[in-house]
Amino acid sequence: MKEGKLSRRNFVKAATVAALSVPTIIVNSQPKTFRVALIGCGGRGQGAVRDIHEAAKLLGVEIRMVAFGDWFRERALAAAKEYGVPPERCFGGPTAYKEVLDTDADIVMIAAAHAFHPVFVEAAVKAGKHIFIEKPIAIDPPGCRRALAAAEESERKGLTVVVGTQLRHHWDCILTHQAVAVEGALGRLYAGRVGHCGGHEGSVKPVNPQTADDLIRTWKDWNCLCGERALLGDLIHQIDFACWFVGRPPVSAVAFGFRARRPAGDQYDFFSIDYDFGDGVHIHAMCRHIDGCWNWVGHDFVYEKGRTNGSDFPKPQNSPIPPDVPRAKSPYVQEQVHLLYSLLKGKPLNQLRNLVLSTAAAVMGRLSAYTGQMVTWDEIMVDPNKNPALYNWQMRPTPEDFEHGTVQMPQEGVVPVPGVPAK
Repeated sequence: MKEGKLSRRNFVKAATVAALSVPTIIVNSQPKTFRVALIGCGGRGQGAVRDIHEAAKLLGVEIRMVAFGDWFRERALAAAKEYGVPPERCFGGPTAYKEVLDTDADIVMIAAAHAFHPVFVEAAVKAGKHIFIEKPIAIDPPGCRRALAAAEESERKGLTVVVGTQLRHHWDCILTHQAVAVEGALGRLYAGRVGHCGGHEGSVKPVNPQTADDLIRTWKDWNCLCGERALLGDLIHQIDFACWFVGRPPVSAVAFGFRARRPAGDQYDFFSIDYDFGDGVHIHAMCRHIDGCWNWVGHDFVYEKGRTNGSDFPKPQNSPIPPDVPRAKSPYVQEQVHLLYSLLKGKPLNQLRNLVLSTAAAVMGRLSAYTGQMVTWDEIMVDPNKNPALYNWQMRPTPEDFEHGTVQMPQEGVVPVPGVPAK
């Protein structure tokens, strides 16, 4: 598939069409049943399955699980027991995703290791499935562009794709965004800060992997699978939130970060990123995974007439939420409500471009921290000749290496050093 290229101007145009808009539906008198499959049977994947069942109750529809897939088949089998899915519908190994996609599932939920997301979403779109996929969509620029091409194809096919940046489904955040970012209640946006700072996450001692299975079991420790847990696993929520409120992708990023206390894997402990969104708007983003430090997870935007944390101004003149949309207790359930609503209405809700944007912005900050240089959107997403080293920068082993059995073990504790060109 041809790689997608996403200019900032084209993103804004596309996002205007694909922005979160919860459609109104008419539910038939007979409960509708959706066939659902899961790829990636860890805690987040199983949580998403519970969430879509809860959403179905709110809508008066039914969910029937038809397949489970995971690198480790025993995990797929264990997850399937609760829903009565037979063993022959439980798949394992590096090609489990293909077997899941060959089933009669209407909706495929993807919550695997981050590096596999571009491959899985591309295959799911080709199979014509509606999709829920967790963030991020990729871990490097080629993965982001591959996912963009899949987004374009999913739009052409009229598929619904809901993504796991659940703050966009938080009731008060939707209303505050409408009041502040759409209706301009606080005037012009001047600047802001976002953060996701907390304690240590990951293994508490060296992993010393010997096999691909070892890497998959500890995938959140490894850049080739996770792509910086603090940044692409956590801070991406806040980066996405900033992009949503600004309404466009950042022009550039200048960042620093390093590894200070992690005992395992090959990741940094912290990042500090200055995003330039153009027109004088800068958003500072920071994240940290270190015990014993000050913690903060949140957003703070300064406007011409005041400030907001993104959820404390739910007073729009016109609510974008139709009155018959059920309000879930959790944004995790709400995102599944929105997915099912779009299918019942027959009006696709496609958020994949938004996830490409926020992922690419996070990757841009990551590469700036690694290299010690300013990194621009055009360099990683648009122009292959502007900075070929950044445009083509790809984590290894790749998803194809895992599928083909050509995985080479990463070196534990070895991280990029600022000032050394990215490879």
